[in-house]
Amino acid sequence: MLQTLYDHFWWDRLWLPVNLTWADLEDRDGRVYAKASDLYITLPLALVFLVIRYFFELYVATPLAALLNVKEKTRLRAPPNVTLEHFYLTNGKQPKQVEVELLSRQSGLSGRQIERWFRRRRNQDRPSLLKKFREASWRFTFYLIAFVAGMAVIVDKPWFYDLRKVWEGYPIQSIVPSQYWYYMIELSFYWSLLFSIASDVKRKDFKEQIIHHVATIILLSFSWFANYVRAGTLIMALHDSSDYLLESAKMFNYAGWKNTCNNIFIVFAIVFIITRLVIMPFWILHCTLVYPLELYPAFFGYYFFNIMMAVLQMLHIFWAYFILRMAHKFITGKLVEDERSDREETESSEGEEAAAGAGAKSRLLSNGHPILNNNHPKND
Repeated sequence: MLQTLYDHFWWDRLWLPVNLTWADLEDRDGRVYAKASDLYITLPLALVFLVIRYFFELYVATPLAALLNVKEKTRLRAPPNVTLEHFYLTNGKQPKQVEVELLSRQSGLSGRQIERWFRRRRNQDRPSLLKKFREASWRFTFYLIAFVAGMAVIVDKPWFYDLRKVWEGYPIQSIVPSQYWYYMIELSFYWSLLFSIASDVKRKDFKEQIIHHVATIILLSFSWFANYVRAGTLIMALHDSSDYLLESAKMFNYAGWKNTCNNIFIVFAIVFIITRLVIMPFWILHCTLVYPLELYPAFFGYYFFNIMMAVLQMLHIFWAYFILRMAHKFITGKLVEDERSDREETESSEGEEAAAGAGAKSRLLSNGHPILNNNHPKND
């Protein structure tokens, strides 16, 4: 049964153009081709990345945070209360008005005191500023190195300048060691992101992040064993070109360098829009949809690859929506916040709410510029 499924999955007609078989991609005459078995190394490498990340955050990101004077906000802790704690853990973090009244009778506290307790308790569970800075530092370091390395891998290739050469001789296209390691390291990193997503800072687009990581892993894996390597390297470099800018903007935001953060975010937004909403659909997607059909009839692998590309493109549009909303707030001079972030709640009891509102107005501008608060959308 398993052998039958295996044979059907690897049927030549699914993944390769007509009149070609896997035998055509066997290594010979010193030419090496991509193979599905190469991907086994990515799982242990993903675990290596998690170990490297742990020591990086401990011995590099943490001292860097201290150097940049990343300061934690003072959080008022919710006083111990067995009744409210049990409800918080079993029923939900935001009780409805009817539930607040019931808890008030059970605990002997007023409704306002209960609401304040739940605000403080929710804030206790929110990730610390240091945790956010560490994560952003790790991703910034990887994306910057990956972008530089990726450009070094592809900048001297003819298909970098002429996209028709991506399909020249396909799929009989041998690979070089730099392409192999570029693929394995990128794929391993995305596996590590997927493994750690449950413990990382959780944002409102949590589900979209999972879809993105899974789609990226599937796309990279398929493009490797079906030898879409030339197109894959272009796609990876395109994505890395803006990601490190976003993570650096987050780092400066957490450090309180608001003007620097805002300026980097503007650059990030421009690069993101150009690469993800212009180059990606009108150059890369055009390359993968149109040019292959000039050489061979469409087959399942062709449709599968482009469907996964379409999923990524829809996610790009989803995140571009938030980026443009933030850009609009820049132009109108309003406070800019990460549309995905779960903001820390402030005390809003009598007298406090008015003071908080006045404080927000006084903090609206920093050196004449709108302040960029919290995180920004993370993409591919």
